[in-house]
Amino acid sequence: MTTTMTQDGSDGPRPARATMKDVALLAGVSVKTVSRVVNGEPGASTAVRQRVLGAVERLDYRHNLGASTLRRKDARSGIVGALLQDLGNSFSAGLLRALEDALREPGLSVLAASLDEEPERERGIVSDLVARRADGLVLMPATHRHEYLISERRAGLPVVFVDRRPHGLDCDSVTVDNHGGAKLATAHLVAGGHRRIAMLTDLEEIETAVERRAGYRAALAEKEIGFAPELLVHDIRSEMAAAQAVTALLDLADPPTAIVAGRNIITVGTVRALRAAGAVREVAVVGFDDFPMADLVEPPLTVIRQDVQQIGAEVARILLDRLNGAGGPPQHVVLEPTLIQRGSGEIPPRRPG
Repeated sequence: MTTTMTQDGSDGPRPARATMKDVALLAGVSVKTVSRVVNGEPGASTAVRQRVLGAVERLDYRHNLGASTLRRKDARSGIVGALLQDLGNSFSAGLLRALEDALREPGLSVLAASLDEEPERERGIVSDLVARRADGLVLMPATHRHEYLISERRAGLPVVFVDRRPHGLDCDSVTVDNHGGAKLATAHLVAGGHRRIAMLTDLEEIETAVERRAGYRAALAEKEIGFAPELLVHDIRSEMAAAQAVTALLDLADPPTAIVAGRNIITVGTVRALRAAGAVREVAVVGFDDFPMADLVEPPLTVIRQDVQQIGAEVARILLDRLNGAGGPPQHVVLEPTLIQRGSGEIPPRRPG
């Protein structure tokens, strides 16, 4: 015999949840009237609506949204899936909050998940969200090819890529000019007198990291500064790895006088290593991505800021347009990042470049 735990922790049969029939009986109305009220549909007077809602509260009735979705003509679930890389990272967390803020008023809830650069995890979560009848997807992909979404797009599922462009699928996207941002950071350091400028980036194959490395090299070439392979470090996935890389750079016979940190967690690791070496006021740093308290460290951090509120608002705008029936070719929005000068990127070199 199967037993369940009651609310007070004892073994016993779990009390059955109230049904729509129970609410109808207590309110003295039909089940159809209860359905109209709980689904927010017209057709019930104010007095009847109040009776139904009173019965709902007394019985602690919980409406079955899944069953309601199956009955609705538009088959909308009211759910949008947001598949981002790392919800523990301030960039992904800020983007998620921006999406939630933009989609709350239209009545959409956001289900979010971290992908952690795992392609199979991405495909599995997408499949699960499609099975759960998600109304749309926001995707910061871990996969490099996206043909697997073609059938879902043909079936009418709105998908908006964010931070990274789609490949093998022409689909809406909102990205930032990563090449231009890294070029801006590097050029800023060059203008400050630096010639030995290091750059630390994420996994070699990640699109944003590729673009940022290219922007760094383009800025050096523009200023006729020779590229030094030992100053470009990639495949950095954690603060600890960033700190170890910076320590190794400082041990070079000709160490860098400035560093472009290609991601916010890399910036944090860079600062830790410089602090441990007593070099926070000797080596200039420009980080890609702003993050909370970046202005409170000493010296305050100069960063290339991606406006996550603007990114989230653009993604939500496109998604809502598609959900409301907007057609037309895919939109590819590219936003410009900005340089925020706070001090760390303005430290001059202590020796000639």
